[in-house]
Amino acid sequence: MSNSNYDRPSPRKSPKQARSYEMVSAIIEAAARILEQEGHGGFSTNAVAKRAGVSVGSLYQYFPGKDAIIGALLVRETSLLLQEAEAALAHPTGKDALVALITACIGHQFRRPRLARLLDFEESRLPLDSATQMVGHQVTSVARQILGRRDMPPQPDPTLAAQDLIAIIKAMIDGAGMRGEEDCEALMTRVKRATFGYVGIS
Repeated sequence: MSNSNYDRPSPRKSPKQARSYEMVSAIIEAAARILEQEGHGGFSTNAVAKRAGVSVGSLYQYFPGKDAIIGALLVRETSLLLQEAEAALAHPTGKDALVALITACIGHQFRRPRLARLLDFEESRLPLDSATQMVGHQVTSVARQILGRRDMPPQPDPTLAAQDLIAIIKAMIDGAGMRGEEDCEALMTRVKRATFGYVGIS
């Protein structure tokens, strides 16, 4: 997490019409595909505009530069993770909900693994904006609600325990991604062992 004292470049304006939303979505997805396929070396506003099928001028109407595009991509991906994490709350028991949360986090990382690794780097490089920070707080809130289920052992400080839980999950998954691991089941076993041990369940 960055300690920078400046703000991440944000989009110049928000799209107001369906056509504008489609163009912005195309720009963000084009950026994702370039990062996946070519890495940072092939990433530029010109390349993104070309891949998205829009003019560079149109791109600059919404994004002042590369960091703003990456910031929007981070918001998109973390918002998708939040949706998947919140779905874990539909499970009736805390243990099942925790397993579903871990599954969602692993699935999110390994669905597009190269993109996830690059965005992990960008998240540490760029200052977090309010939208990304809010998503992080909401994911932690999901963990807090899971820990509050009746079948879960009581925690001395539930909020701190939820933060620890997310930190454990994130560190193990990010580490596996950086090592290029592909065995999701083996990773799931390790993350369950670590989180179950921390929470005090078997």
